[in-house]
Amino acid sequence: MSRIRVEIEQLVLKGFEAADRAAMTEGLRNGLAAVLSDAASQREWAQSRRTPVMRLGRMAFEPGPAGGRKFGKQVAEAIGKGLKR
Repeated sequence: MSRIRVEIEQLVLKGFEAADRAAMTEGLRNGLAAVLSDAASQREWAQSRRTPVMRLGRMAFEPGPAGGRKFGKQVAEAIGKGLKR
C-alpha cells in the first residue's frame, strides 16, 4: 500500500461561523481519510491525472458543529465519487 499525502493550501469558508468552519474542516479531513483509504476505490482512481475542477453538486448545510462535520463528510464523499470518473 502506498501512502497518500493530500495538502490543501487554502480552504476558504466564507459565511460560516468559526465553530462551524472548524467542524466542517474536521469532517472534511476525516471524510477524505475514509474515502482515500478505501482499497476498493483506490483501484478506480489510482492512475495519475489532473482534475482542475470538480463539480460536487448541491449539499444542504445544517448550522452548528454537528452540521459542519456532516457537511464536511458530504463534501469528502462527493470528492470520492468525482475521483471515480
